[in-house]
Amino acid sequence: MAKKSTVTPLHDRVIVKPAAAEEKTAGGIIIPDTAKEKPQRGTVVAAGPGKKDEPVTVKAGDVVLYGKYSGTEIQIDGQDLLIMRESDILAIV
Repeated sequence: MAKKSTVTPLHDRVIVKPAAAEEKTAGGIIIPDTAKEKPQRGTVVAAGPGKKDEPVTVKAGDVVLYGKYSGTEIQIDGQDLLIMRESDILAIV
């Protein structure tokens, strides 16, 4: 699991570490970097407290599914992360 983040998201924002992109297909064909799809699964690194009447339901360590173009890419401590609203998360796996 990732170490404690130095950044705390505000309100209903969540910081997610995306899973690694697939390197091979099921048939064993190696996928080049230009053809790899963005991952839609990741691990929650940090979550904000939520809005006034809506607490955040995800917590650090949860594996989640999110929309393909959700979030904003950021870099913290040399790690590529995504920051997104909790509403962009589709499911907890």
